[in-house]
Amino acid sequence: MQIAHSKKPKDRPDNMVERIYQQLKDDIFEFRLLPGDRFSENEVAERVAASRTPVRQALYRLEREGYLEVYFRSGWRVRAFDFNYFEELYDVRIVLESAAVARLGSLDLVGNAVIDELKTSWLIAETERLQDAAQVSALDERFHCALVEAAGNGEMARMHLGITEKIRIIRRLDFTQAPRIDATYAEHGQILNAIVQRRTEQAQQLLKSHIEISKKEVRKITLHMLYMARQQNQAAR
Repeated sequence: MQIAHSKKPKDRPDNMVERIYQQLKDDIFEFRLLPGDRFSENEVAERVAASRTPVRQALYRLEREGYLEVYFRSGWRVRAFDFNYFEELYDVRIVLESAAVARLGSLDLVGNAVIDELKTSWLIAETERLQDAAQVSALDERFHCALVEAAGNGEMARMHLGITEKIRIIRRLDFTQAPRIDATYAEHGQILNAIVQRRTEQAQQLLKSHIEISKKEVRKITLHMLYMARQQNQAAR
């Protein structure tokens, strides 16, 4: 287990829980904690310089979000990646986002603030494109959430956001390779142009293809990243 050591030993209780939660989540996202790794509350408390109470609160929050499992006699374990589960979530994304695009086809998008925001971010020259993986990941997430928001159905947007948060752990890896960043800009641009020009069926097909490709890529990249992280762990022992 490679939990990063805390640098902020003095926090208010709420801030401390949030800090520990974010630190552990980062450890999972960056593969410092690997699927199957086991640890105790005491180990975490020592490493993050906190008492067991805020540690336990942070751990249970991560359990509710599906990142950890608790074993009352043997501590905690990082949940294994269930790719079938993630791929089902991607499929639900396709349904929700396709429905959102259909709704957008019936709206007047001239002067629509959300659509204008997306055009400013994605319909740009190649020399203006961002290349930082974290920035592009956040921008990509905003693109898809914004499409659903622009459709004007709050419940649909809420459901979509919940799915987005669940797949974030693997989805962000899609932007660790430059070709995937370039492809994302190109594909988002094509989707936006089709939406603005009211070519709804084409926009839906482009969107479905875009998400399907991303789904395949993140599985491949995740497996590679896990393999490399395990190799490094073994070499360090």
